[in-house]
Amino acid sequence: MIAVKRLAENSPVPAGKTFEAEVTNLMALKHRNVVELVSFCHEAQKKVVQHNGRYVIVDVIESCLCYKYLPKGSLDKHLYADTTSMNWNTRFKIINGICHGLHFLHKELDGPLVHMNLVPSSIWLDDNWVPKIADFGLSRLFGQEQTRMYTVNVKGYNGYMAPEYLYRGEISTMSDIYSLGMLILEITTGEKNCGYSEDRSARNFVTNVHENWNTNEKIIHKYPSLDANGLQQVNACIVIGLKCVEADRNKRPSIVDIVQKLNGKRVPIFDQASTSQKQ
Repeated sequence: MIAVKRLAENSPVPAGKTFEAEVTNLMALKHRNVVELVSFCHEAQKKVVQHNGRYVIVDVIESCLCYKYLPKGSLDKHLYADTTSMNWNTRFKIINGICHGLHFLHKELDGPLVHMNLVPSSIWLDDNWVPKIADFGLSRLFGQEQTRMYTVNVKGYNGYMAPEYLYRGEISTMSDIYSLGMLILEITTGEKNCGYSEDRSARNFVTNVHENWNTNEKIIHKYPSLDANGLQQVNACIVIGLKCVEADRNKRPSIVDIVQKLNGKRVPIFDQASTSQKQ
């Protein structure tokens, strides 16, 4: 069984051999928290379309990515259910797994691979709730010395795009960190990030979490069976999530900082108060 992701016709992917080279790089990725890409299809087909009142023949690029199938489907199908179906231990396991998968993409390859589409539907789950990062259709592979790039073709889901990408087309590992922060806040709170056209970076959602999830009472109300360790984990995830969604990319933590914080280590960047608030 495989899962096929069909990219939009003439979607913004590199052409020809460059596309094949990049997909081949993705197929070489082997990590517990990254979905295995097993094959791809990329070809041009001639189609007759109407243009300025005339029929013309054009080349239309069709691209498909074929992934290993995971039976539980994507995270968005489970995320907003009540906590009895996905308790805190499961949610924390998913957060940990996503972060380790992103650490692999950002730090363990020859150059960083920026995913550019970290949203609930691009996190797939196996039978044991182990998360796998999938859907690499928008990803960018950086050179070893490269730290950022720019695009005029901004693509993504409202509510998960970092402000510098949304408004300036700037792509870096911090683009993923912003999206990761939104994911962590959603998984932790069980609340849906409702980004919309007037608030495409979901600053209202960030403000609500900042204001409403700053007490243990709120956390215990959501997860009444939490022990002291679980309470500490939830608080840590709120702190991490809010720091990741700083509007200023320079104030966000790296994925190394995040993994260390999740492991209970003291990380200086998280000692600085988050300035995430309504903008």
